Amino acid sequence: MRNVLAMMLIFGMTLALAACTPAPVSLPLIGISMPTQHSERWVKEGHVMKDILEEKGFSVNLQYAGDDISTQKRQIESMLADGARVLIISAIDATALAGILDNAATKGVKVISYDRLLVNTSAVSYYATFDNEGVGILQAESLLEGLRERKGEGPWNIELFAGSPDDTNSFFFFNGAMSVLQPLIDEGQINIRSGKMSQREVSTLRWDGAAAQARMDAALAAHYSDGTPLHGVLSPYDGISRGIIAAFISFGYDVGSGNWPIVTGQDATAPSIALIRSGHQYSTILKDTRDLARVAVDMVEAVLAGSEPRINDIETYFNNVIIVPSYLLAPATVNIGNYRELVMESGYLTEEDIR
Repeated sequence: MRNVLAMMLIFGMTLALAACTPAPVSLPLIGISMPTQHSERWVKEGHVMKDILEEKGFSVNLQYAGDDISTQKRQIESMLADGARVLIISAIDATALAGILDNAATKGVKVISYDRLLVNTSAVSYYATFDNEGVGILQAESLLEGLRERKGEGPWNIELFAGSPDDTNSFFFFNGAMSVLQPLIDEGQINIRSGKMSQREVSTLRWDGAAAQARMDAALAAHYSDGTPLHGVLSPYDGISRGIIAAFISFGYDVGSGNWPIVTGQDATAPSIALIRSGHQYSTILKDTRDLARVAVDMVEAVLAGSEPRINDIETYFNNVIIVPSYLLAPATVNIGNYRELVMESGYLTEEDIR
């Protein structure tokens, strides 16, 4: 009987302790909407954010839209239906999501525009990105550095490429680059033999390397088949750069000779670091997206705590409705002389990645 009473006492104490133990706190759902898995940067960044947020206890719904606008809309609507409290969005088309985001705002959902500025809506809370005009300036400066280093003092023949016309970043990149190049074009130091110099004429829908290759093929045939040298190409993105380089190879340019043009890029992707090492690409721009992912996570934590996240720009990024408070990170130029320090020693890429 004493044993039975003792067991009943222990059981009762266990129930009492269990009743006093607080239930685990369930942190809010965070939705992450990425444009595509066709670029290694979006894959890496999405999973970096997901891993950090889950380590902090958040539930995360990470989706990739496959460069399809309707898919991205459905995915975001599903996140809202599931009760997401914060959305981190890198849009395929920055103009296409205004209606959905306005609906999110009515539900009190905070929206963080990630790397690509969301426009035509007041529902964007914050913008996490790099100094995108600065990216374009660095690309143009690197192009000029390569031209002077390998092509003499000019004048130089170059061609211009820009990114996707539905990506707001494309305009910042191009405007930054042209702030450097336009004075030299006006002076006659730089010639654009194709005559294509406006953002509209040189844009590359969805940043598609195959489209860039086709356009470069056509320009080479039309303007350089008579032996006129092409000295360089302003390329805004490594995928576009690889398409341009493929056109050079098919046209008969030889990287081992003096006729190989200078080619810029962006994102420090593994294939393009390999091309920098082989001499096919002159430079790229490193935007350490691990840092950008952490900025976005910090913004999530701040808005859910009811506080203001770190912001360092409240003037630049007008989205046609409001100026979006932003945090801008600094980009860096990567070339043959510094890629080991900036890309390898920092752990951004490994030798295995580049092979």
